[in-house]
Amino acid sequence: MKNKNIIVAVLAVVLSLGATAQQHQHLTTSKPNVIIIMTDDLGYSDLSCYGAEKLQTPNVDQLAASGIRFTNGHSTSSTCTPSRYALMTGKYPWRKQGTGILPGDAALIVPTDRTTLPNMFKKAGYKTGIVGKWHLGLGDAVAKDWNGEVKPGPNEVGFDYSFIFPATADRVPTVFLENHKIVALDPNDTIAVSYTHKIGNDPTGKENPELLKLKSSPGQGHDGTIVNGIGRIGYMSGGKMARWVDEEVSSTFLAKAKDFIEQNQHQPFFLYFAMTEPHVPRMPATRFKGKSGLGLRGDVILQLDWTVGEIMKQLKYLNLSKNTIIIFTSDNGPVLNDGYLDEAVAKYNGHSPTGPMRGGKYSNLEGGTRIPFIVTWPGKIKPGTSDALVSQIDLLASFSAFTGQTLPSGDAGDSENHLDALLGKSKQGRSVYVEQGSGLSIVKDGWKYIPPHKGPALMESVGIETGNASEPQLYNLNTDIGEKNNLASQYPEKVSAFDQLLNNYKEKTGNNK
Repeated sequence: MKNKNIIVAVLAVVLSLGATAQQHQHLTTSKPNVIIIMTDDLGYSDLSCYGAEKLQTPNVDQLAASGIRFTNGHSTSSTCTPSRYALMTGKYPWRKQGTGILPGDAALIVPTDRTTLPNMFKKAGYKTGIVGKWHLGLGDAVAKDWNGEVKPGPNEVGFDYSFIFPATADRVPTVFLENHKIVALDPNDTIAVSYTHKIGNDPTGKENPELLKLKSSPGQGHDGTIVNGIGRIGYMSGGKMARWVDEEVSSTFLAKAKDFIEQNQHQPFFLYFAMTEPHVPRMPATRFKGKSGLGLRGDVILQLDWTVGEIMKQLKYLNLSKNTIIIFTSDNGPVLNDGYLDEAVAKYNGHSPTGPMRGGKYSNLEGGTRIPFIVTWPGKIKPGTSDALVSQIDLLASFSAFTGQTLPSGDAGDSENHLDALLGKSKQGRSVYVEQGSGLSIVKDGWKYIPPHKGPALMESVGIETGNASEPQLYNLNTDIGEKNNLASQYPEKVSAFDQLLNNYKEKTGNNK
């Protein structure tokens, strides 16, 4: 009798474990993990899978080979803060004032009372995390206490976990924040930040250029407080122990991303991995310096590629590869000379970051918003290429549909559900899209209209064509991706219709339709 009871008990445990395993298998199968890898200032042709010949990016190439490589993928904007705002909110950033490139002490611009990409995933039962660049503001106001809890921020808009730096690597404060607190802050060495005047006794790039290990480009504002031998935009004092070392920023973010993946391997998770490469200041780890032959910008792209490979290895090691959707993209187009004399121009060696396109970061032209866009889901997405127009702004509506969530009225009103295009089930993406550079332009069914816009045709400080012109511009992107042949004079009726269409979009509120 005693042995019989033992056998029954063992069988009960085995059946229970089997049921638990089945439940876990069902959970992971029905809710795949989602990772968005957002690079910073990476151009359409900065990757060998997008035509780069002077750079080889085997890990991203492998990612592209296992999924869909989109040739018409877009950010909403040709600069970082607005495109990231659109990703988070599903709204065109130009609808809201204060969504331009933010200083490092800006207040939070993402609403805490609306549906965002992370809180949508959270409501769907996902653990949510952000690791990397934020640049969407922190706190309720510019004036804030950096030495206590800095909030609201990523946690208040839907992230369970956050490990970020506040803005960009070229802006103060040069510190990491984990959830609400600065990492490694000495309470006896408090931090202060100013974007209006010098504070503290730290040397600045303007006053002490002899202390710089990376010289600043004249007139671009990178002559504030020197941290790690690099002049920054803005001024800070204190926090000496908490200040990062640029060469270690990328590996720190990678370690935190891998930790988040490992800690949440037994439940669905959403990770927004916002890498800093190849944004300035470009200061790669020693192992990558000089490896590309294209100066420091090329070196940090190799570092970026290696980092993507490490994320892929982590997923494979934890047996998560087949149950994880990865979206790889960039916040805007490329720029070479953007504040520092790092030989990006002198050593570009014939490399073309935008490929066949004109423009780049800051520009109204296609090089400003047409960026790498790769989606993988092994076993679920058939590998290939797609020319469907897809956008980061549509990830919110698309994954809302994917996870069975309903968007409340008034939320994410510019986001469209293009899940079928993202998963390779359809070649049809957006038919109408508004792009933001120094002004707005609109694309419809492969035609692009840029209205007359004041301003220089060339941003001489960075060497990028803006797309500004006194006359209307109309391009057939299906045959002229380089926007070389202005057809406005040949199609005045089309110009008029596009102008009216753009005005209609401007007048809309961006609420759900």
